[in-house]
Amino acid sequence: MWPDRRIQDLFGIPLPIVQAPMAGPNLAELAIGAMQAGALGSLPCAMLGVEQALAQCRQVREATAAPLNLNFFCHRPPEPDPAREAAWRDRLAGYYREYGLDPAMPLTPSGRAPFDEAYCELVEQVRPQVVSFHFGLPAAPLLERVRAAGARVISSATTVAEARWLEANGCDAIVAQGAEAGGHRGVFLYDGPLQDGVSTQLGLFALLPQVVDAVRVPVIAAGGIGDARGIVAAFALGAAAVQLGTAYLFCPEAKLSPLHRRALREARDDGTALTNLFTGRPARGIVNRLMRELGPMSPLAPEFPLAGGALAPLRAQAEAAGGADFTPLWSGQAARLGRDLSAYALTRSLAEESLAMLARAAG
Repeated sequence: MWPDRRIQDLFGIPLPIVQAPMAGPNLAELAIGAMQAGALGSLPCAMLGVEQALAQCRQVREATAAPLNLNFFCHRPPEPDPAREAAWRDRLAGYYREYGLDPAMPLTPSGRAPFDEAYCELVEQVRPQVVSFHFGLPAAPLLERVRAAGARVISSATTVAEARWLEANGCDAIVAQGAEAGGHRGVFLYDGPLQDGVSTQLGLFALLPQVVDAVRVPVIAAGGIGDARGIVAAFALGAAAVQLGTAYLFCPEAKLSPLHRRALREARDDGTALTNLFTGRPARGIVNRLMRELGPMSPLAPEFPLAGGALAPLRAQAEAAGGADFTPLWSGQAARLGRDLSAYALTRSLAEESLAMLARAAG
């Protein structure tokens, strides 16, 4: 028996497992597999237009009526900074020349859209059971409309202060995101350049019990959880559920390039780092050439999400030659625990193995 059923009761799901929203590789097929196995399946919408997101939701609903989580970013659109963007392009100019590219070539802006009126209308049309946010919460009028559509609201916290802020602003549950987690850090209250604050980010074992003690709403543990041992440990520290991302990247339903999939299979325990080079915001990924040569954090990288625009031509050239030197290889620190299972089989295995461990511990 699960030691805490608050998340299951709140979301209407059989298992206290959330398949983490991962923009890019996470489309309908991955969510469907997790949902059919009893977890909360997630669809990240930040890299999808409204019509694309609606099509993905339709695909999910054709397969299952289980509870669905739609995920959105809540960052502020960046202010134009031509000097910083020019300095970034100048720093990358040597790589451009290496690949026979013009350092002054026109670029396509890199974008991830924040939650806005159009996305809110999508939520009102789809009416998902859960809406999750990253980088805080949207403006109060939009958040009220999400609630009026019947959705439970959750968001990520990387500190106790962020968790308290989220609870005070109406979250039904909070994702405690440890520094081990792959992808973007959910930081939103840090006062100063984000690249200066990564060294103070907490690991999950330090963060989770402090967040649990600080808020009344149930807490979902995320970061470095890759198997039943991590799940049981999270419950011992007060979590009401767990969220796994990197573990689901090994599933065949994940839309990963062969380069990314190979990097995950070859990942070492010390092979990831937090970097702002690919998007302008700290995110954990497998260390590659760009991160080694520029250092994982750079003050030159334009604000999120603009940094990726100048990298796109380099990424295309390198990938065409079979390399991932300029590709964001998002991964958490527990990639070595990954298993090549379908999303359904992974979810069921995690649940069964966790329940068996909990039963043995109970005596």
